[in-house]
Amino acid sequence: MSYSAHVDTFTRDNLPPAEQQPEFLFDLPELKFPERMNCATELLDRHVAEGRGGRLCIQAPGLRWTYADLQQHANRIANVLVNDLGVVPGNRVLLRAPNNPMMAACWFAVMKVGAVATATMPLLRAKELKHVIAKARVSHALCDLRLAEELKLAAAESPELQHILWFNDASVDGLEAVMAKQSAEFRNVDTARDDTCILAFTSGTTGQPKATMHFHRDVMAACACWPPHVLRATPDDIFMGTPPLAFTFGLGGLLLFPLSIGASTVLLELGGPQDLVDAVLKYQATILFTAPTSYRAIAAIAGPLRGSTLRICVSAGEALPAATRALWKEATGIEMIDGIGATELMHIFISADEAHALPGATGKVVPGYIACVMDDDGKPVAVGQVGKLAVKGPTGCRYLADERQAKYVKDGWNYTGDAYSLDGDGYFHFHSRTDDMIISAGYNIAGPEVEDALLRHPKVAECGVIGVPDSERGQVVKAIVVLRPGNEPGPATAKELQDYVKQSIAPYKYPRQVEFVASLPRTETGKLQRFRLRQTTQGENK
Repeated sequence: MSYSAHVDTFTRDNLPPAEQQPEFLFDLPELKFPERMNCATELLDRHVAEGRGGRLCIQAPGLRWTYADLQQHANRIANVLVNDLGVVPGNRVLLRAPNNPMMAACWFAVMKVGAVATATMPLLRAKELKHVIAKARVSHALCDLRLAEELKLAAAESPELQHILWFNDASVDGLEAVMAKQSAEFRNVDTARDDTCILAFTSGTTGQPKATMHFHRDVMAACACWPPHVLRATPDDIFMGTPPLAFTFGLGGLLLFPLSIGASTVLLELGGPQDLVDAVLKYQATILFTAPTSYRAIAAIAGPLRGSTLRICVSAGEALPAATRALWKEATGIEMIDGIGATELMHIFISADEAHALPGATGKVVPGYIACVMDDDGKPVAVGQVGKLAVKGPTGCRYLADERQAKYVKDGWNYTGDAYSLDGDGYFHFHSRTDDMIISAGYNIAGPEVEDALLRHPKVAECGVIGVPDSERGQVVKAIVVLRPGNEPGPATAKELQDYVKQSIAPYKYPRQVEFVASLPRTETGKLQRFRLRQTTQGENK
């Protein structure tokens, strides 16, 4: 076995078998990484060591941190993790917070100590957090005090989780008070380039979360491919956006990419349309990351952005409709950069810059990656024909101890679950998902998970959940419900079920449409036929 700094070898022990891992490509000179590297050294400490510690790094309401400020916060937290909490390299540390500077400092602290960051979205409920803690065998957590309730509920049923520290906590026991007693100096653990540093969770189509494993080299590879070749930001750019740092889309766009070039970022906890417009103007942001749904919502009030400092707008997380691209350009004069990425591959691998944007197309393959559209036998289809998108590059899918690895990776290719076609000019065109995943406003939602929540309600006899087209959100979640005898269908019952789901799982997963029917289409063996639900649903649509 090659060198590893991990004392806790859980992640390495649970990597997929070599024959199930994708083929990795490191053809670009900038992808020739040394055998030992720590991404915190490359992204943060390097700037301070080379004399750029005084440069602006992170802004938030009422706060401005330089690179030296962020480094000192991360170093103090790293010392807390090691000296007070007993973290050893390889331990999994759960991170939970809105997008704010302390969340960023905690992430870098975890990198520094050679541990594995397991970030969770703020909207997750205790039920979902329990799955994450159990799957990743999380032993430590750093959590924003305002999000304590659900984590406390999950911790009560998670014996693996031994230590929790709360930040943005003014008490004597809060992380801020504890870290104030620690040194602002820390020597980063000498991790291997293939030591796991991130467990990023993505919803499976079955509703069971999958943990994708990313190495230190994967973090740096993501910074070396799409950003310099498509985004082409400068150290004077100011990044801003809405994706949570728990999403690799948000982690890359709002933290990794700006810091990789010595630029600065604005971390916002509120990401509504007016919040974003106001923040762009206040902080003079130049680069914006968000999903198509958000751009569409902002367009109606985007007048003040025309002629402002904003110059680059990146869309990802879901397919970008040509109408949304046109609406945004009409409102702001800015041509969007579209892209497709996946949690399994860390970040964007097909995209096009402003000068080469083609309405209706996602873009071309990003340097460092190759992509094909395959048929069911794993052979490339003809130009213009729809097939399964398959990708190879310096990053790729490694699920933590999950049998679904064999479905995602075949013959060395990563199959993303997207149906695409390729035109004669090398542009990739999105058509649909090839699985049951619902993608709504950039969020991945598994129908079976929503079904499970609905079936716990005493009025529900059975149900099926699908995604249906929506002009605003791409898709919305629709529930087709059979009620138990004695219960009346109607708007009041629909709202009752919607509210119940919001309380049971992350609120963004609730069914925005509810239809009541007498029975559901099933196979002879009793399996729900979701494709028939998608083809036609009957009854009154609420």
